[in-house]
Amino acid sequence: MSLPTPEAMMNALPLPVLTIGPDNEILRVNAAAEAFLESSQRVLERKKLSDYMPFGSPVLALVDEVRLRGSSVNEYRVDVGGPRLGMERIVDAFATPLSDAGGMVVLMLQERTIADKMNRQLTHRSAARSVTALGAMLAHEIKNPLSGIRGAAQLLEQSADEDDRLLTRLICDEADRIVKLVERVELFGEAAPGADRGPINIHAVLDHVKRLVQSGFARHVRIVENYDPSLPPIYGSRDQLVQVFINLLKNAAEAIGPDALEGEIVLSTAFRTGMRLQTPGSSERVSLPIEIAVRDNGPGIPDEFISQMFDPFVTTKENGSGLGLALVAKIVGDHGGIIECDPAPRRTTFRILLPMFSEKTTTEISASAPPAQSQS
Repeated sequence: MSLPTPEAMMNALPLPVLTIGPDNEILRVNAAAEAFLESSQRVLERKKLSDYMPFGSPVLALVDEVRLRGSSVNEYRVDVGGPRLGMERIVDAFATPLSDAGGMVVLMLQERTIADKMNRQLTHRSAARSVTALGAMLAHEIKNPLSGIRGAAQLLEQSADEDDRLLTRLICDEADRIVKLVERVELFGEAAPGADRGPINIHAVLDHVKRLVQSGFARHVRIVENYDPSLPPIYGSRDQLVQVFINLLKNAAEAIGPDALEGEIVLSTAFRTGMRLQTPGSSERVSLPIEIAVRDNGPGIPDEFISQMFDPFVTTKENGSGLGLALVAKIVGDHGGIIECDPAPRRTTFRILLPMFSEKTTTEISASAPPAQSQS
């Protein structure tokens, strides 16, 4: 068996690696660097690093410092965004000198986008679950006295005059409103691991949701399907996944607005390799190859809302409760997946990544689920 060549080994690395010459000329790159810089090896060999990095980039200073010190230097969370690479490209940069190579430096870049998304997703999951204990502990304690208050108001109503009946009716209506709010919080209670779960055809779920929303709140919007028909099944609860996509399509339709002339929602699925997530309580990393995306051509999401959109009780809607996206994040997390948003005017995309169905994945997801909350 012949050993792989150094070039083959470099191209097998998933991170961009560049060999930089003494005058900052690009000498060699691996396949990941070609993809990152969106240029071929032949084109890159005629360029300098400064042709791709913005003026005054810390990456250029990092390479100079490596030559000066003769040792490795790392720089974290460096913005290399610009006209060539696109705006806001955050990377961790690792540079090391090539010994006895006359000023040559090996530069490796790790884009922070995916890592930050994973960290944010774990934060979303914790935020959604932060109200779980509250819902389980207080739901019945709140609903029981409300039932008594409502009953007392109904008794008073029988002997009250017309003016007082307005007040007793107000008491009943407000009690009913609080019960509905408590019931929404109760949705965050943990279901038993594996309850009502099995192999699910995600396209059947999306088709069902599409029929539901087009007969209701999304009747004014064109829904486009872009599916990969070869997707394997996922492991999950059909009812919970229906709830997830109803919430996402409802948000998309409301973002577009009822008066939009060319409102459009695009539902797409794809099989992606290379995305893995370590679930809490497990040392195993679960592959998340099933991608489902919901894209709308609404005006976009306000910048100040983006970092908090999956937190409970955060909303941009005038009469919203702020529980919809938090519930979506929790359900997706309970299915062993992640959800992220790529906000952009006329192209806001919510992307869900889920594991495909297998006996091993079923065990891992069930083992990582928190214990069910008892209900009295």
